[in-house]
Amino acid sequence: MGLWLLVVWPLFVCAQQKPKMTESPTAFSRDIVMQPDTLDSVEMERIARTNRMYDSLRVKSERRWMSRLIYKSLFRSDTKVEEEKGEVRDETALVSPYQGFLINDIRILRHNPFEPDGNWLERAANNTHMLTRERIIRRDLLFKVGDVVDPQIIARNKQLLQSRSYISDVDIMVIPNLSKPGTVDILVETRDKWTIDIDGSIGSGEGTLGLSESNLLGRGHKIRVETNLEMPNFGYEGNVIEYEIPNMWGSFYRFTTAVGRRFDCSVLEVGVEKEFLRPVDYEFGVTYAGNKYEHHLQMLDTTVLVRKRDFNIWGGVTHPIQSLASNGYVAARYNRNRYPLRPDDTAPRNNPDLHGYDAVLFSAGLYREHFYSSDLIYAYGSREYLASGFKSELTAGYTWEEFDDKYYIGTSQMFGGFIDRFGFLKGGFDLGGFINSRNGYWNRITLNAKVGWFSNLWHHHRTHIRQYVSVGYTQGWNRFSGSGEQIEFTKLQGLNVLDEDVLGTTRLVVNTETIIFTPYEPLGFKTVLFAFADGGFLGFHDNVFRNDAFGSIGLGVRFRNERIVLGTVQIRLGVAFGPAGFAESRYLRLSRETQLPHYRFNPERPEFVTFQ
Repeated sequence: MGLWLLVVWPLFVCAQQKPKMTESPTAFSRDIVMQPDTLDSVEMERIARTNRMYDSLRVKSERRWMSRLIYKSLFRSDTKVEEEKGEVRDETALVSPYQGFLINDIRILRHNPFEPDGNWLERAANNTHMLTRERIIRRDLLFKVGDVVDPQIIARNKQLLQSRSYISDVDIMVIPNLSKPGTVDILVETRDKWTIDIDGSIGSGEGTLGLSESNLLGRGHKIRVETNLEMPNFGYEGNVIEYEIPNMWGSFYRFTTAVGRRFDCSVLEVGVEKEFLRPVDYEFGVTYAGNKYEHHLQMLDTTVLVRKRDFNIWGGVTHPIQSLASNGYVAARYNRNRYPLRPDDTAPRNNPDLHGYDAVLFSAGLYREHFYSSDLIYAYGSREYLASGFKSELTAGYTWEEFDDKYYIGTSQMFGGFIDRFGFLKGGFDLGGFINSRNGYWNRITLNAKVGWFSNLWHHHRTHIRQYVSVGYTQGWNRFSGSGEQIEFTKLQGLNVLDEDVLGTTRLVVNTETIIFTPYEPLGFKTVLFAFADGGFLGFHDNVFRNDAFGSIGLGVRFRNERIVLGTVQIRLGVAFGPAGFAESRYLRLSRETQLPHYRFNPERPEFVTFQ
């Protein structure tokens, strides 16, 4: 117990650090109070010049029907430009003055994806878009009329609504009811996303075309149809249909299913699951998957067909522990895996990822979340939510495998929070391994550790700078051979532009990126410059620094114009290095910028620590 507290306590203390933040004068104000800016007159003059330029373009475009059509297709007739300064807002502090008040009424205000007075393309999109139904939004509320106001619940609800694939922005305002002292009215305001999407890819003689709708009939359901083609003859190679209901009947159970064929592979998946949402809550889930898929054997650099049948059922409960100002939880899971089709050389110490087994896992731990929001973190536009807190978990279980029965023991530790004048720090580690039930030997031990940091915004006149740094370390001991027993550089644990296959059992990766939000807006385009430098070691030696070293450097630019429908565009240039000098690189990439997932500490079903 003493060792466990020694690990948890520093994380617990770090999570308590409070950021310097800006708060609204009232609990229901939508805007952060900004300090007066001595350069406001200069900025207003710059905006006025830009607006005069666009007004001139608009007037000239009216002379010809073609120029008028092009202008209305590319430019917004009106834009709502919100100030972005990087202030951190405590989402609970906005509501805390009304903690304990009774909720008298809840009103829902919904908006289409685009402004009603936008260009003809936006107006057409609004007319064809089915607005999310009010009852669908009400189903996602964690409070109801007659409940007592809980600031943490309201902050959690903002994050939940923002995470829905059909919602682009959300605000929940608590307004005192002057006619009924001690009560409040709540206004939930949402803006829909444009939810129809087309995607596709072509490569290695195969082509894929996907069509999806993330808000079917305004009910929040998502459907995606993928058609697979053999290239270049456009031969039909099957369809896959995916369907998701994020909140069935207001129960907060998520239903997902996928079925179909993809070239030589088949897909059959179905699941129902619910996560922890409230301080006193439960989680439960059941999933089944029967898939045939292409499995990459790293050491042989080849792909084989594998058929897998996987069944999971799990559940857990959570409850506040007032003395620790945290939540305690326990959970259990049963997992059954079978591989009717796999490589012939699968043996007791080869391809352990493809061994059939039955496993029972139990986990217990503590966690805490406190939600903050800010802007100019990962993306433009709406405010982004980050949780400050920690999670400390122990997992243990037993597996009945086809070759050997084993015990499993693992632990997971996570922490994160805003630290005054320092920025946001997050990190943690997972450590786990198996014990052979016959001889007591440890094997397939895995350690994954990662620390990430981004700075507060540094201001120099109207230029804003943010620095990102992350360090990831992975090591395995007493690994077997074959599938899943080596690691490589991945998208999440790798180098930005490196395009080489490298294998090992020990990996260290350092990623850095400097982002400069410049004050320059040529033709109204916000211009963001960024530069990155990555370094990594990967190989089979336990001393990571004795393995091969790799690196990559590069720079790029991101553009965004609030008047242009396209949004944010990123151009990235870079080059990678290896032990022999220049390495295979993805030198140039043009892409759309996307927002990273919300960072949380909520417990999930018990899992093995994975080596990847």
